[in-house]
Amino acid sequence: MDNSKQAFRDYLQLEKNYSKHTVLNYCADVDFFETFLNAEFDQENLLEVNYSQIRSWIVSLVDAGVSNVSVNRKISSLKSYYKFLLKSKQIEVSPLLKHKALKTPKKIQIPFSEKELDMVLNQLQFPEGFEGVRDKLIIDLFYTTGIRRTELIHLMVSNVNTSNKTFKVLGKRNKERILPMLPVVEKQMQSYFSERANLEQIKDKDFFFVTQKGVKLNDSFVYRLINHYFSNVSEKVKKSPHILRHTFATHLLNNGADINSVKELLGHSSLASTQVYTHSSLSELKKVYGNAHPRNQK
Repeated sequence: MDNSKQAFRDYLQLEKNYSKHTVLNYCADVDFFETFLNAEFDQENLLEVNYSQIRSWIVSLVDAGVSNVSVNRKISSLKSYYKFLLKSKQIEVSPLLKHKALKTPKKIQIPFSEKELDMVLNQLQFPEGFEGVRDKLIIDLFYTTGIRRTELIHLMVSNVNTSNKTFKVLGKRNKERILPMLPVVEKQMQSYFSERANLEQIKDKDFFFVTQKGVKLNDSFVYRLINHYFSNVSEKVKKSPHILRHTFATHLLNNGADINSVKELLGHSSLASTQVYTHSSLSELKKVYGNAHPRNQK
């Protein structure tokens, strides 16, 4: 690996605090472009690239059947690389300065209804003992806090404070935030602590959520758990932890919560990220507006 790419890797890990997985993806995308540059233009120096060469790469990716979403992700990695080169004064102008992302279809995430949540949390029969208590708590935690799946998986026992009814999560880019604990969740946490203490052995003791065998949860386990319970009450195509996060934000906004407060609870760095959750709130607003405005009664 040349010096600029090694420095870029260090920058992503140490300064940007990106996860190992993200760093690997970014560096792989830069390597992929470098391979293309060598093959098509017989050029090895990434510092002397022009936009027409990057454009040729984009065309080759599209021709190979790579989706616009994936192309945009690769270009985003390349953009970060050239931004780093600018910052470290290795180049004076980024070749991607005037690049515009490829258009991608907007995916509308359909949240669960309040009725569906009520059916899962208050009408479904959960298994007896540890697993039932844990599963219900996981669902309620997603719905009452909007926590991300990876944040839930990496929640530590030491970060749960039942005395002041809060818990601390580590979000994207290692940003910490404190989330409130509703009374219903506090009671479930106490029940979970009791059931957890009765497990025969706990290998991953520092992690709050564990399996029956005492090891920390993984992504697919949590996805399957949510999909399993919501398949009993919902016919929506997508039933995932992210849809529960989306549901949390939508229901708060529908019931009058301030969007800036929702932004803080979700751990978003910009308001634009939170605004994607407002489409279903707008439909609710239209309904209220239609029912209330005198001109609609005529």
